[in-house]
Amino acid sequence: MSPIMDRVTHLRSRVDEAWRVLDLDAVKHEIAALEVEASSQDFWSDQERARRESQKLADLKEQYDRWAALRASTVELQELLELVEAEKDVSLARDAELRAAELEKTYLSLEFSMLFSGEHDASNAVLAIHAGAGGTDAQDWAEILMRMYFRYAEKKGWRVRLVDESRGTEAGIKSATFFVEGRYAFGHLKGEAGVHRLVRLSPFNADQLRQTSFALVEVLPEFDETIEVEIKPEDLRIDTFMSGGKGGQSVNTTYSAVRIVHLPTKITVSCQNERSQTQNKATAMKILKAKLLKLKEEEVLKERQELRGEYHSAEWGNQIRSYVLQPYRMVKDHRTDVETSDTDGVLNGDLDLFIEGYLRHQAEGQDKRAEMNRDV
Repeated sequence: MSPIMDRVTHLRSRVDEAWRVLDLDAVKHEIAALEVEASSQDFWSDQERARRESQKLADLKEQYDRWAALRASTVELQELLELVEAEKDVSLARDAELRAAELEKTYLSLEFSMLFSGEHDASNAVLAIHAGAGGTDAQDWAEILMRMYFRYAEKKGWRVRLVDESRGTEAGIKSATFFVEGRYAFGHLKGEAGVHRLVRLSPFNADQLRQTSFALVEVLPEFDETIEVEIKPEDLRIDTFMSGGKGGQSVNTTYSAVRIVHLPTKITVSCQNERSQTQNKATAMKILKAKLLKLKEEEVLKERQELRGEYHSAEWGNQIRSYVLQPYRMVKDHRTDVETSDTDGVLNGDLDLFIEGYLRHQAEGQDKRAEMNRDV
């Protein structure tokens, strides 16, 4: 067997394994079921649900079609190589090598999706950004981060829905909460949770001194209504207030904004950008549910780690990434050591380098832990 045939045979086995791991046969059945549902007469009676299901169908079809095309192309190339070896055709052999290189490159780009093995990775994401230490600079930095994630979502073809925003006194934002809606949005963005540090010449300082600012990013999966969380009515304090949005019909004229405080945990969630108080309350409750489930998961994880004797603090305050614009330009992730000097690209939403680095780092860590458990 020729070296090129070895490469293609190996590639085909990897594609077949990915097909099995991703359970793409089941995905095909799910696509068929969603297509039947989408063709029903009352599908658009609930427009929000219909929009979510339509997006899910489009995402599943894209995933399935790309893997199916790669699988079919790999089989075709194997058949071509058998012909090449039989006829000793040099020009065909050269074409086959080029095609093999293209298919290997395609596989590597698709392989990225196999890193999404978490329970909630396929879910939409809820992001909250809070300005930290640094005054006006920190509030400006928080808004820059929000814009960065908006741009990233735009590049991915995802929908962003801002549900709450507290503007800074002079510039920027004190905090903001928004949904990022797209398949594997949470899987992509979960590694962004933590403190982001900016070093630059301050535009708010007359002497243009170098300023260090901090902002906290929270990332939660959006849970659907089927997941039950016990929330006692007496544990909630619900306040209504006049929206501070940019205006529009009924905005700033009625007490439509809602703030919910979960008294036992002191978790506070606000929502003001929906059309009515009822919608704001429903959205705020959805975010509160996500935060409570996340808190419960963290408590279980902490208990397991302490039992194994390997507990490390998992507080939100852990600094994960630095963005240095002065005296040099560099963005560096402190968990993975991934770095780049293209600060403009990163702040304009080019985050794949860091996101893929984090996911591969996590996957390697899981493999090592699994190996240690086997040894034990």
